[in-house]
Amino acid sequence: MFDLLVLGGGPAGYLASERAGHAGLSVCCFEMRELGGVCLNEGCIPSKVLLNSAKIYDHALHGEKFGVVARDIVLDHAGVQKRRAKVVRTLAAGVKAKMKANNVTVVKAEAVIRGHERGIFAVEAGGETYEGRRILVATGSSPVVPLIAGLREGLESGWVLLSREVLTLPEAPERLAVIGGGVVGLEMAAYYNTAGSQVTVIEMLDHIAGPTDREISDFLLKEYQAKGVDFRLGAKVVSLGGGRVTYEKEGETVSVPADKVLLSIGRKANAHGIGLEAIGVETNRSGVVTDARGSTNVPNVYAAGDVNGRSMLAHTAYREAEVCVNTMLGKRDTMRYHAIPSVVYTAPEVASVGLTEEEAKAQSVPYECRKLSMRYAGRFVAENDGDGLCKVLMEERRRSIIGVHMIGAYASEIIWGAAEMIETGLRVEEAREIVFPHPTVSEIIRDVMWEF
Repeated sequence: MFDLLVLGGGPAGYLASERAGHAGLSVCCFEMRELGGVCLNEGCIPSKVLLNSAKIYDHALHGEKFGVVARDIVLDHAGVQKRRAKVVRTLAAGVKAKMKANNVTVVKAEAVIRGHERGIFAVEAGGETYEGRRILVATGSSPVVPLIAGLREGLESGWVLLSREVLTLPEAPERLAVIGGGVVGLEMAAYYNTAGSQVTVIEMLDHIAGPTDREISDFLLKEYQAKGVDFRLGAKVVSLGGGRVTYEKEGETVSVPADKVLLSIGRKANAHGIGLEAIGVETNRSGVVTDARGSTNVPNVYAAGDVNGRSMLAHTAYREAEVCVNTMLGKRDTMRYHAIPSVVYTAPEVASVGLTEEEAKAQSVPYECRKLSMRYAGRFVAENDGDGLCKVLMEERRRSIIGVHMIGAYASEIIWGAAEMIETGLRVEEAREIVFPHPTVSEIIRDVMWEF
């Protein structure tokens, strides 16, 4: 008998298991693949390994701008893949060690909820039945695979790839077509463009990077167009086959050749086939329905991470897991979603938190916007050859910060501070009083505050 049964060993599942185990609960975590989930094994971490190698290669290739001249520079894709595998193994071992240190029982098998009786839940995995007083559903998400002619055949043959396969290609394809201009599509387009592939991104919307502030996404678009990435926007893919991706745009049918195709149009919650109906857990089109404390409609059943469809980001999953465990322990805690940062790890990086201008207008929020070139930051100019942008949205009545959007080097490492400003309801005048270290790129945020 366990105090907690956790379905899924990704960011939400393994962190909740660790936290609950540390608090003294007996925990059993079920994961049918590898601990760490999509993020560690086939998403966040391995993609950052590839992108970092691309960044180093690009710096070396253009080192003369900084007085550093190197010759015969190559990007060894096989070497990059070798390092990717090593990094993943190292971090996965770290997760296993933490689970062991917190006395978490790990079962490597697919788990299905079979029912509950007198407050005890039954979960079947690997031919055995496990019982527990609570359940945390953290089964994550899977790539969306739409009904497109030739897509299934392409996936079966290996010509069409999902996010998992594109990270482990032994060679960079000569021509790569990316269906979807969201975060995954853009990051892989960025890497393979640097690795020498001719990359075409086909996106149904008239812009890239999904809900990103439009001015920022347009900036990123121009940056990668200049690097040779071919963007086909407002284009709907209608078929795949014969080494070509065919799409429709403005009434015309066009096809582009591709040696490999990456399908990256979004993800869907893994809320089906895990036995939720056996105990009456409510779901909707997004996933498992939860309240601000991570609770479902069934007492002692919780859900965290992608499976609830709220915010499909690993860092959101971590915080949701903490909220769920605190709720189990009787501690007051709630999940808030208005200040969750998001990042696109391209070069330049894009980082955002809070409302975009488009969202503020749609919600009729009275706001003012100020922005500055990243070149106003001394360290940015000292270390970069190019430009960037930082823009801040302020709510007019209270003068509180409601949105910060950046494109440029180091943006991913700075945005957490902006998230804290929004989370705490900081006013512009209060933000001006914060002492930033000098010289840092982060000073750009303070500089923008003085533009109001």
